Amino acid sequence: MGGLRKLTASFVAPGPCGVAIRDRLKHLTSQDERVLRAVGAHQGALASRDLKARCANGLEHGADTWAARKRDLTKESSSRIAGAITKATHDQWALARRCQAAHIRQLDAGIRTLRHRLSLPLGEKGTKRAAGGYRSKGEWFRKSRRLAALEARHAAAVGDWQAGRVRVVRGGKRLLNTRHHLTEARLTKDQWRQRWEAERWFLAADGESGKRFGNETIRVTADGEVSIKLPAPLAHLANTRHGRYTLTARIAFAHRGAEWADRIEANRAVAYRIHLNTERGRWYLTASWQRPAVQTIPLETARARGMIGVDTNADHFAAYRLDQHGNPVCDPHRFGYDLSGTTTHRDAQIRHALTRLINWAVRVGVAAIGIEDLDFTAEKTREKHGRRKRFRQLISGIPTAKLKARLVSMAAERGLAIVAVDPAYTSMWGAQHWQKPLTTPHRKMSRHDAAGIAIGRRALGHPVRRRTAPPPHDQSDRAGHRTTQAAPGNRRREGTRPPTTDRPPGGPPPSGKRKRGTSASNTVRDAPSTHRWVQDSLTHTG
Repeated sequence: MGGLRKLTASFVAPGPCGVAIRDRLKHLTSQDERVLRAVGAHQGALASRDLKARCANGLEHGADTWAARKRDLTKESSSRIAGAITKATHDQWALARRCQAAHIRQLDAGIRTLRHRLSLPLGEKGTKRAAGGYRSKGEWFRKSRRLAALEARHAAAVGDWQAGRVRVVRGGKRLLNTRHHLTEARLTKDQWRQRWEAERWFLAADGESGKRFGNETIRVTADGEVSIKLPAPLAHLANTRHGRYTLTARIAFAHRGAEWADRIEANRAVAYRIHLNTERGRWYLTASWQRPAVQTIPLETARARGMIGVDTNADHFAAYRLDQHGNPVCDPHRFGYDLSGTTTHRDAQIRHALTRLINWAVRVGVAAIGIEDLDFTAEKTREKHGRRKRFRQLISGIPTAKLKARLVSMAAERGLAIVAVDPAYTSMWGAQHWQKPLTTPHRKMSRHDAAGIAIGRRALGHPVRRRTAPPPHDQSDRAGHRTTQAAPGNRRREGTRPPTTDRPPGGPPPSGKRKRGTSASNTVRDAPSTHRWVQDSLTHTG
């Protein structure tokens, strides 16, 4: 396959390793809210101070410095709260470190692209694999200035990486910058301040196996009673024994409630987090716990009952069902969604589309869903796509990481496996080999529907290209000839046989008159060159 990159093998995606469920804290009294705000603000201040200390340590962090930070926090809270804060701080610092490394890689990619294009003559055309030169001297000059800016940013980022410096904003950098654009965000100063303070609160506790109901700091009983272990400076606010405050709200998890009840009755670890949604004025409690690693089914088992191939697009999933031999079954299905608006709206749209897709897969009886292993990390750079602003916005708007994680989690609950395939050439080959043959007056095939077939066939281990029908039986050519059985290196293996002529292959056209008069064609070999072999039936088993 000259010029084509090598495809990676398909694999079954591993199952989820954790569970999180949420319920609203209803009917809280004013005293309950005052206590929650006081605890959140106090522990949030401790978390901010601990994060500052952790960032100051940089690469010098170790077990001794961690223990020293925990001892300082224990004086103003408790040992368990201090452990939860230091663990959250370390996770936040590690996340910032990974984001810093990703930023350096992105800057490297942009610098390489700019240097390549600046080295080319003006107006030189590019290829599919590399961009060409710039169009004018003015554009060349502006890009040279941008190269200098990126090199300066890269040098500063590498210096921070080597020194172990990270920049973290508790509450979020985006919300912090919103303070300077309140009119565009349609917020007042008081509304922004409430949201900023709520995001910086710390009302969370890690679970402990063997402790009563799986958590000693935030305890939720089987009947839904919620109580909080208050930090030492706020112990005077307790309304029950042992420095605890019991809320008037009751929790009743509708989703996975039985699984949660089994865990707390067995005193297995459950982590809790309480947060306030300032837009709605509602308090929520989130419970989470880890699951043992789910053993994925073998790839052969996932392929046994066919597959549903799914092509991911900016506004819909294009899905097609295939049997175990790779034959398309029934009509294509599309599951639309809208990725505009807030993050909550986008998540709800993706979740609703995935729910419909999984329900359909369960109804038709397949064991797995094939999907592209998409990763647009290297595709979002401004230097790579240049003026293609709408395309950059398109690929940046698809939440590939969240989509894959959510699909794996939701499919595992319904007993479905997810087979990830290489996304290379699926749209191109699908449209080339499947779009036109499957189009009928009653069935409209799009390029995305055909890509779903290509993805499903790749997940099943079949080539994307389909077989064509052999010529019928006659005296000179038996049905053993099949047009797609040439060697893989022959790019014309799906074409028809050339017409028989008197000239040798590659030779000049014959001169003079034909040695033999024409006669009525009665064999396949003598058919006019305008005739093409078509596939009598798309189904096959070999």
